[in-house]
Amino acid sequence: MPDIDIKQKIAEVLRKEADAIAAVHVTDEFERAVRTLAVCEGKVLTTGMGKAGHVARKFAATLCSTGTPATYVHPGEAAHGDLGLIAPRDCIVAFSTSGKTNEIIEMLILGRHLGLETIIGITSHPDSQLRELSEIILDMGVIEEPCPLGLTPSASIAVMLAISDALALTLMQLKGISKHDYGLRHHGGYLGRKARTNNL
Repeated sequence: MPDIDIKQKIAEVLRKEADAIAAVHVTDEFERAVRTLAVCEGKVLTTGMGKAGHVARKFAATLCSTGTPATYVHPGEAAHGDLGLIAPRDCIVAFSTSGKTNEIIEMLILGRHLGLETIIGITSHPDSQLRELSEIILDMGVIEEPCPLGLTPSASIAVMLAISDALALTLMQLKGISKHDYGLRHHGGYLGRKARTNNL
């Protein structure tokens, strides 16, 4: 086992992830994404593969508790029937750092045949196919992963998570979701008790 300065390495990872989030350039596309989700006439769907899929699933959960019903579609399962979740006028937010993940690209192309209206792509690579398929692109920027192998996605996942939270919380405010509204959707546990205080 190599001898490393563990505290220094942890501080480095935290710094690089924070720097990656701070480097995101908030363009007009971010406003377009929020306003598009606010007026979506169908369902709001999210998708992603691997670790990006975990972010997409968490994004759907955050949207649900903040006043925007949403559900996650697993791109692998989509090829085995879950594509049936997609219907006309739906909007989907697709998370993929490379924007080249086969399962995601295939699902989005086939989803168009089912009436998928708007694709919001969250990606980093400038040559990604996701950019070509999306009406709205939220650019993660060029990201350096702090992994010593340069492989494990961590800074990129931190950026995805931060962008998804920014979208959800801004959308929540745009829709005028109150503490009372939040409590109706999230009545359990500590947050449920906090939301109900002097409101319900």
